[in-house]
Amino acid sequence: MAVNTINEAAYGKLLARTLPRVIETEAENERMIAELEKFDMLARPLTPEEHELTQLMTLLVRQFEEAHYALGHAEPVEALRVLMEDRKLRQRDLIPVFGSSSVVSDVLNGKRSISKAHARKLAEFFHVSVSLFI
Repeated sequence: MAVNTINEAAYGKLLARTLPRVIETEAENERMIAELEKFDMLARPLTPEEHELTQLMTLLVRQFEEAHYALGHAEPVEALRVLMEDRKLRQRDLIPVFGSSSVVSDVLNGKRSISKAHARKLAEFFHVSVSLFI
């Protein structure tokens, strides 16, 4: 989306409410992820202003996590396990990403690899680079 398509006043209000800034602590990272999850839970498409804000927050989270979590060289399933553990998620929490509990189980037990479609969904779900899962 082009920057000139957003309502600056509306965007300013969103910025004031969420206060995005460079993330330096785990608590700040968790707060930013919680803000992103609020947008994920909306039962409607994002406004242009919300879309711009979620892109900014995703970049901030990605920057912090790439600097603080050495997942870049991990196997995709191991990266998934670490992200699940960090966020205290269980297999059932990933059913919306994989579509069924059996697929989640097969992936986590190494019986099935992470597909490109699942990698994209996981990246969106965790707000990380898709390259972690490929």
